Amino acid sequence: MYARLILIGRLTRDPELRYTPSGVGVCTFTLAVDRPFTNQQGDREADFIPIVVWRQLAETCANYLRKGRLVAVEGRIQVRSYTPEGSDQRRYVTEVVAENVRFLESANSGSGNNGNGNGGQGGGGNQGSGRGGQTGGGRNQRGGRSDDHPGAGGHDPGYDPFWDDGRPIDISDDDLPF
Repeated sequence: MYARLILIGRLTRDPELRYTPSGVGVCTFTLAVDRPFTNQQGDREADFIPIVVWRQLAETCANYLRKGRLVAVEGRIQVRSYTPEGSDQRRYVTEVVAENVRFLESANSGSGNNGNGNGGQGGGGNQGSGRGGQTGGGRNQRGGRSDDHPGAGGHDPGYDPFWDDGRPIDISDDDLPF
């Protein structure tokens, strides 16, 4: 049998990177995942799930993820136990061991981000990475949309990669990952 899960949520704090005595990187963070229903007061509750990432992916997460970033985590559930020093009682910890982490928004967008511009590495790509104006004519790397267009309904196309202004998206073959 095999258990695999996919979680989409936001980091509750900056990731912590540590190394094992043998030099293997391990990164931990907590992911806030909304429940698909509301409580009796109409509020949506969230689950806070501890995530553990190993090796090179751990270093990538520590370098590019920050509190508030939206990510998708694919992995498996792990239950481990330990006995704290000075105690006879065994403690159990349930966590998700991530095998894949996708960054779902660029480093320059998203809630809770202070705009420190760490670059957009991983599944989120480099949308809006601050390299605007390369295609000329007031267009930027966000699919060729104009930065000075205010957007309809209060949407800012610079912060919403799925915003549609009705114009075709201008993407060169060099920007495609396949």
